[in-house]
Amino acid sequence: MRSLAVFLLAAAIASGASLGERISRLIEASPAARGALWGIQIVDLSSGETLYEANPNRFFVPASNAKLFTTALALSRLGPDYRFTTTVRAERAPDAQGVIRGALILAGGGDPNLSGRALPYRMGPGAGNPLAAIEDLAAQVVAHGVRRIEGDIVGDDTWYVWAPYPEGWGIDDPQYDFGAPVSALSVNDNAFTVSIRPGMHDGDVAALSLTPPLEYYAIDNRIRTTTIGERRIRYGRDPGGRQLRLWGIIPVRDRGEDLLLAIEDPAAYAAAALRSALEARGVAVTGSTTVRHVFPNQVPDLKEWPTMPSGDTLVEAGTELARRTSAPLSEDLQVTDKVSQNLHAELALRAVGRARRNVGSLEAGLEEMKSFLDEAGIERSQHNLVDGAGLARLDLVTASTTVKLLRHMYDSPQREIWMGLLPVGGQDGTLSSRFGSSTASGRIRAKTGSLSHVAALSGYLHRAGGGWVAFSILVNNFNGPASEVRGVIDRICTLIVE
Repeated sequence: MRSLAVFLLAAAIASGASLGERISRLIEASPAARGALWGIQIVDLSSGETLYEANPNRFFVPASNAKLFTTALALSRLGPDYRFTTTVRAERAPDAQGVIRGALILAGGGDPNLSGRALPYRMGPGAGNPLAAIEDLAAQVVAHGVRRIEGDIVGDDTWYVWAPYPEGWGIDDPQYDFGAPVSALSVNDNAFTVSIRPGMHDGDVAALSLTPPLEYYAIDNRIRTTTIGERRIRYGRDPGGRQLRLWGIIPVRDRGEDLLLAIEDPAAYAAAALRSALEARGVAVTGSTTVRHVFPNQVPDLKEWPTMPSGDTLVEAGTELARRTSAPLSEDLQVTDKVSQNLHAELALRAVGRARRNVGSLEAGLEEMKSFLDEAGIERSQHNLVDGAGLARLDLVTASTTVKLLRHMYDSPQREIWMGLLPVGGQDGTLSSRFGSSTASGRIRAKTGSLSHVAALSGYLHRAGGGWVAFSILVNNFNGPASEVRGVIDRICTLIVE
């Protein structure tokens, strides 16, 4: 395959051929690529000259290229130093014996990084204790002398409207980490890992472990250890349910399997995690764990409201016992774009809605998106974005619209921070394993996009001659290996560099 790629690229760079002719040859030489629909635009940022385009005004599903729009909006509207706040409040102050007679409320403010993630972003695992943020809040509560809570532990995510799944997501998406529900109180990216390992003997039930080690789901484990056959593990969870079913077989000496799954109702999970952390520090809790949501039907206007909605715990009276302030927004937006983190993109969109239109809703964020793109000179008829992450199959953009956004951000005061959010070819993020041995390595800063039958790459290239170009390559409706289509996209970028 590699020798074929080298041959195709060499053929495309044949003397006398224009950039457009070379790109056409690359696409036609690939069975998967030539049957697909391509939208391409390449623009020199110094002169404004269009170097090449194909179907630039045709609509495409952008997949995670939608995150370019979301992170540009958040950076522009909130600023790079914007921070999120999470608090723990008691309805009544603890008495002299350290007893709280009433609820203890864990109130989320939209922080995407209540996790063990190391910030600023760097390549590699770099993750610590996934419940470190919750344990820090629990330690602060204990430091106030709290020894007993005669009330519930409440997970409160009313900072954002509780509408966890945008329109257009697939029915199976919420089962997996990439489709985790959107909540203003999110812990560990609203995901957990089930590690499955074989038992000691034939017929034993498989061994399970959880990360974080919090028993939130009722797990029906019917995976059996066997001495014959290959690993076959299946799993399922009903939408809205908290029972996880596992079945299948796993050989005795098998290396095992890790399932990365989404958490149902993250605010409830966060409350359970806080309770566990408090109890581990000797605090007795007599009540249960509950949640507090604001539902769409409780908000008079999901697109904008003249004043802050009432009922937000972060601004309610009460005794504050713990507080956690996030890292600057720019550090999280870098995570969002570098690793293509869906939940973080959705949270950023709602943060914009909350800050600019007083409603932490998807609708408010999308309305502000329209205004932002108006300012960028992008007509409303040229985009249809219904979520922040690009997981929705209803999203539509054009290559020319995407390039207009890229040019707008390149010309903005936030240029350096903005370009620093994007993966670098051959070096980090979702491009760490692409362009490594090509002339584009280190010269490309771009956002990837991938769904079934969809591939995309849009961003900036630093040409060998020293100039920068903005480009967008959107591919839909291919019916072949995604890796083959990505390979053609990468070779097009190499042509642009040269």
